[in-house]
Amino acid sequence: MSLVRASLDASRNPKRKAEECLAGGDFVDLARMSRAKPSADGGGDRRGNVIGHAFREDGGRVLGPYDAKLEEESLRWSGSGGRLQFFVKLITGKTILVRASCWDTVRKVMEEVERRSGIPVGDQRVIFRGKQLGHERLLNECGVKNDCVLQMVARMRSAECAPMWREVEDMKLLMRKICCQQFLYGRSEKLNNWFYHMLARILACEIKDLQKHVRVLCDSNFPVELIKVYLSPVETNKNCAFDCITQIIAASMGKSKGVNVVFYPLVLEFGKMLSTVGYDNKLYLSCRKAISHLAYDYSAWTGAMHTLQDILPFVSQTAEKLSEDLGASLQSHVDGGPSMDDIQDFSAFIALLKHVIKERSGTLGYALTPVLDVGTVHDHALEVTIFLYAVYGDLLAKISSCLKIMENSIIQPGKEGQVHHKGWPRYLPILKVLYGISKLYLGAEEHYRTMLTSRKAALSFLVSTYANRDEDPFWALELKGFLDFKARRHLVMLLFPEVHYDYEELHELLIDRSNLLAESFEYIRRADRNTLHSSLFVEFKNEEATGPGVLREWFFMVCQAIFDTGNPLFIACPNDRRRFYLNQASTVEPLHPDYLRFCGRVIALALRHKVQVGIVFDRVFLLQLAGMPVTLEDIRDADPELYRSCKHILDMDAEFVDTDALGLTFVREVDEMGCMKVIELCDGGKTKVVNSCNRAEYVDLLIHNRFVASTSQEMLYFANGFGDILSDSSQCQCFFRSLDLEDLDLLLQGSAADISVEDWKAYTLYNGYKETDPQIGWFWKVVEEMSAAQRRMLLFFWTSVKYLPPEGFRGLASHLHLSRVFSEDRLPSSHTCFLRLSLPTYSSFKMMRAQLSIITQEHVGLSFGTY
Repeated sequence: MSLVRASLDASRNPKRKAEECLAGGDFVDLARMSRAKPSADGGGDRRGNVIGHAFREDGGRVLGPYDAKLEEESLRWSGSGGRLQFFVKLITGKTILVRASCWDTVRKVMEEVERRSGIPVGDQRVIFRGKQLGHERLLNECGVKNDCVLQMVARMRSAECAPMWREVEDMKLLMRKICCQQFLYGRSEKLNNWFYHMLARILACEIKDLQKHVRVLCDSNFPVELIKVYLSPVETNKNCAFDCITQIIAASMGKSKGVNVVFYPLVLEFGKMLSTVGYDNKLYLSCRKAISHLAYDYSAWTGAMHTLQDILPFVSQTAEKLSEDLGASLQSHVDGGPSMDDIQDFSAFIALLKHVIKERSGTLGYALTPVLDVGTVHDHALEVTIFLYAVYGDLLAKISSCLKIMENSIIQPGKEGQVHHKGWPRYLPILKVLYGISKLYLGAEEHYRTMLTSRKAALSFLVSTYANRDEDPFWALELKGFLDFKARRHLVMLLFPEVHYDYEELHELLIDRSNLLAESFEYIRRADRNTLHSSLFVEFKNEEATGPGVLREWFFMVCQAIFDTGNPLFIACPNDRRRFYLNQASTVEPLHPDYLRFCGRVIALALRHKVQVGIVFDRVFLLQLAGMPVTLEDIRDADPELYRSCKHILDMDAEFVDTDALGLTFVREVDEMGCMKVIELCDGGKTKVVNSCNRAEYVDLLIHNRFVASTSQEMLYFANGFGDILSDSSQCQCFFRSLDLEDLDLLLQGSAADISVEDWKAYTLYNGYKETDPQIGWFWKVVEEMSAAQRRMLLFFWTSVKYLPPEGFRGLASHLHLSRVFSEDRLPSSHTCFLRLSLPTYSSFKMMRAQLSIITQEHVGLSFGTY
């Protein structure tokens, strides 16, 4: 972190630059010397500029009819070319250094005092050598010389703040007594009660008055006195000051934005002083939390660039603490790791610094120049940028090492005894902050991604295990190429509201099997999106079965009906009849907008409830939903004939194409209800001939019109319905962009592989049977003899799941159960909610095979009456 410290050196060494800054010839506050920008030659800014402030150049009124004698006298008085340097002791007890011209008026000095202390000119009385100085008198006329001290007194401030000043001075007196006479009984309790009532009173004021009262607390050195009490060795005194400071911090973190901003200077003062006590001090950490809380409000910092100098030490300390904790976790792979408080504060500070860099630089980033000397920087935003890059580089190196160790500690999925480092969940928010920083620098994001290339397993593990809705994990969707399917699935599922099986908020559907699609359509179409965010409860008329098993069956059957080849909404791909895309002729259905929205809702609900429905989308449909362009290779399955034609046009000899032998123009013919309609692919398409130079453009426009433009409205209906089920309806496109086609296949259809009988056995438990019973042996022998379709039907009868989850049987809610029924003359029955099959004790293998073959028939396997 050497560069981090180096970037702060300029703000921590005011003494070194005091003389240079004072050479500017303007009023200079030692408290702001650290913010003076260095000039190109290494000296001070000759104009006396400070970050966020620009002072007057001449420092006084224009020289008029001053004669040579006056100027000569000025030189004699000052001894420095007419410039004076003196001190003004304020009524608050604070002394400020003033740099002025010897021919400035006393009023000019008073105006500068007002600017820096807030004490109005009208309330000031300046005393020098026992005499009050007139406002219009010149400093050299009053005998003011270098290094002298002017005493400021006042009639008690403005009337509205006079009581506040008196009360604060009385409280300061009490605090001094507490510190000096530490064993006076009840003093600290009195201070605590006094301060509590005063704070409650000023918090009840309007913002404008509240600001004045807080300014009194700051200007009166009240924080210094209270910190002295806090550092008292007497425990009661320490607790008293702790309570008072805690009340101020609590007020600064209230819900009112205006109050937060008003209390910021006071909290900042406490934070600066408490940092000397220790970075692990509880009060210091509370102050840091309050400052970071305000950092999220960028508008509060607008035009206040100089305040960044005040918070940079807090940012640096937080970054160093994170670096130390990450380093500690490298030494211990079981314990340790950064704290969430440090991460949250760091994230807030970084959000502010990023905002400042973007606002002041006018670009999204500077080139990566970590070797730049901070002393040569002339732009404060660039100084912050270099500081931030140093933090970024250090933390990225540390987190990369942590991820490497984590990968070595991860045991392969499916094995028991996996050890989780309690610091691992904190790595993900740190990666999020660093990813945001990387976008500020040219080449940094590429560097970040390069690091992740060798850490894919660790990143996927973190996302799939620890990402949750509360911490906004969707930034990781931009890095989907570094995530495995499990992690990508976890992230997109977080876009849905969490499923709560609250029986008081169920959306109930009572469906007639003979009118399945129409009745389901009415139930889902009429429900508002908030209702659909609750759980679904489905029951078939005249059947006893209820529960999750019936819900899974309903999803499967409805989706099969929606994507039936007789339905005009979707078309099956000729090369893969499992895949569907939108039909441009779906308008033949009068209610096609409502039906398409219904389809979107049903698919989203099935995904949300993790039900595999046995259908998949074609690539062109996924690309439409993701808002991505459709290319020639994408239509290979959807329209093989068009694919071959376009491919032939592109591969054809150029000279032959230019002879216009094809006779093509930029149009497309569409059959609409038996009538041929000509659609221009571009303006003037009817007269634009396809040639060797524009044939690629023709193919692109043809594909776009065929698969995007012609069904764009239909796609919007479906997307709107899908978005109704998401927590944020605007995230529909994000959902589909985050998945590959293979990912969506697994989510919608599940595993397309043949069911493994060995895995089926491994995930089956026996109730009433023993594994050595002849009925169990016969059962599995019959299953082994079944075709793939029969096995799926048996599985569906047993569980209402026809296609297994991507993980196979391991992905089901529980093990399957095979229960004994003492009967020979009945068919097997199922309790799908509990994944239980009731198998009678048949007396022979032949009878077992005959009975099982009955329930694997389509018309039997899709209907059952047990829960």
